[in-house]
Amino acid sequence: DDDDDIPQLSSHTLAALQEFYLEQQQKEGMKTSQRFNKYSIGSIEEDWQLSQFWYNDETASCLAKEAVLAAGKGGRIACISSPSVYQKLKEEDGEDFSVCILEYDRRFSVYGEEFVFYDYNHPLDLPENLLPHSFDIVIADPPYLSEECLQKTAETIKYLTKGKILLCTGAVMEEQAAKQLGLKMCKFIPKHSRNLANEFRCYVNYASGLD
Repeated sequence: DDDDDIPQLSSHTLAALQEFYLEQQQKEGMKTSQRFNKYSIGSIEEDWQLSQFWYNDETASCLAKEAVLAAGKGGRIACISSPSVYQKLKEEDGEDFSVCILEYDRRFSVYGEEFVFYDYNHPLDLPENLLPHSFDIVIADPPYLSEECLQKTAETIKYLTKGKILLCTGAVMEEQAAKQLGLKMCKFIPKHSRNLANEFRCYVNYASGLD
C-alpha cells in the first residue's frame, strides 16, 4: 500500500500541533474582536534595544491618575518617552483631558495624530501644532541615565509645559533633575514590569499626590 510510505505524526505531536493552531486562532480572534484594545499596556511590547522598559500596571495607573489630577478638567497632557503611561491614559478613555505621545519608536504611530516622532538629540525639532507652553503637565522618562540625555529632554519639557513637570528617571539623577528642571524627589517609587538594576524615582515641581 502506498500509504505506508507517508510519514505519520504521533498522537502526542498532533495534539501539540492542534493546541498551537488553536492558540494562534485565539490570538487572531482577540485582535479582530471588539474587545481588543490597541491602547492596552502590552499591546506594543517593549524593545530593549531602544532602551524601553514598561512600568507595571499599578505604576502606570498611579502616574496616569496623577497626570489627570495635575492637568485639571480639560487639561492637556504630554507624555515624552513614557508610552506605558500614555497607554494607561487612553485606557481610561477620559473626556476631561487630551494627551499626546512624543516617542522615537514609530510603532506608536498607530495612535494617529496623537503620536509625535521624537528624538531627544533634537529636542526642539517639533511640529508646529505643538505650541510652546501649551501642556498643563508634561510627563517624561528619558531613555538613558545620562546628563546629556536629561539636559536635552529638559529643553523639550520646558518648551512644552505651562509649569508642571513629572519626571521619572533613576535615583542617581536626583541632582541633575534639580539642576536642570528644579524638581524634587517624591516618596512614590515607580516599578517596572521587569526588574531593573537601577533604582527609579519620580520627581515633580508641584504639590503632587505622589508623596
